[in-house]
Amino acid sequence: MSETLEKTPGVKPLPRYADVSLIRNKFAETVQEIIEAVSEVTIVAKREGLVELMTFLRDEPSLCFDYLSDIGGVDLGEFASPRFAVAYQLYSLEYNHRLRIKVFLEEDDAHLPTMWSIWKASNWLEREVYDMFGVTFDGHPDLRRILMPADYEGYPLRKDFPIKGY
Repeated sequence: MSETLEKTPGVKPLPRYADVSLIRNKFAETVQEIIEAVSEVTIVAKREGLVELMTFLRDEPSLCFDYLSDIGGVDLGEFASPRFAVAYQLYSLEYNHRLRIKVFLEEDDAHLPTMWSIWKASNWLEREVYDMFGVTFDGHPDLRRILMPADYEGYPLRKDFPIKGY
């Protein structure tokens, strides 16, 4: 279908990634960096103001990020500072745009506000990040283990986790 649009005179296909210039100005206190590389856009944001940023991304008619497709965690290593990163993968069904929001967290302060009130899909995704990395989500309606047994100690995807377990 994109081949048809590209060949049709006067019809310009929609870009795959959203124009983030509006976000840069409106959320100057929350947005630390905007990275555009390999045809992908990543916004590095602070925890403070994250809920307002995400609500704006969902509700702004020119962006309309109505689908949270994934939340992923990364442990950058026990000697890294900050140690953890949490990445939200957003998608706009209306515009076919993608956007990644990344938040870095220190090990002794590894918590974020829940996105459950914005996207209900975040429920199990946040539980998975909690279960594997130990990042807590403030205000989550049911933050408990989802992959590991309830009495399991430790977080298996942390880099300091022993290969054979505890």
